Amino acid sequence: MSAPVLFIHGLWLHARSWDTWIDLFTEEGYAASAPGWPGDPETVEAARANPDEIADHGIDDVVAHFAEVIAGLPEKPILVGHSFGGMIAQRLLGEDLAAAAIAIDAAQIKGVLPLPLSALKATLPVFKNPTNKHKAVSLTAEQFRFAFGNAIPPEESDSLFEQWAIPAPGKPLFEAAAANFNPHSPAKVATDNSGRGPLLLIMGGKDNTVPEAVTKSTLKQYRHSEAVTEIFEFQDRAHSLTIDHGWRDVADKCLAWLKDQGL
Repeated sequence: MSAPVLFIHGLWLHARSWDTWIDLFTEEGYAASAPGWPGDPETVEAARANPDEIADHGIDDVVAHFAEVIAGLPEKPILVGHSFGGMIAQRLLGEDLAAAAIAIDAAQIKGVLPLPLSALKATLPVFKNPTNKHKAVSLTAEQFRFAFGNAIPPEESDSLFEQWAIPAPGKPLFEAAAANFNPHSPAKVATDNSGRGPLLLIMGGKDNTVPEAVTKSTLKQYRHSEAVTEIFEFQDRAHSLTIDHGWRDVADKCLAWLKDQGL
């Protein structure tokens, strides 16, 4: 039986942005899919036309959604998450709902303290208006270039924006920002779980949205767990690393790591 793999997107990207990954992992023998977040429509065009369907879904909503998907699978899946999808993957792994997880440029979990200026700028379109907590917020092509495409040619960034960018709920960002002040934060991960499956943290050295300081601090949160926790850096890559012309390098690293883990 093929091992199930669930791909979890982050903010501002549609689940279909994982299509090339799904094809590759399927070729490698996995049962791969990208179910999307609650409220996500089937297409990018529908997401842009109906932002209210996406709005007001928080971290717990997304975790519960994927937990329900996992409950319908024949075995625990491997999770591959990008950005906020990487945080969701860590939550699910910590709750023993996954066989393993790969968190790529993952949003900060509770306990992570660094807040680099570039990360603040990348998320300013949401935070500039407190009412955005309950809305879905879109990026402009220029904002997408800073948040995602700063390490690739502007033309490629604009093309990716046209192909994959959708409105994103503001609620997860507000929840993550308040995580270290909230003892019951939905961004809290069971980082001390020594019985969980292996975890790989991948970071892009030029990422403005999730700078490497965030990922390195995330790794430190797992210091009390005896489970496999590893980190890898693509030094010249930014937040677009799962969808730009170099996506295959990242995917191949993920496949090689899974093979090393016997998965």
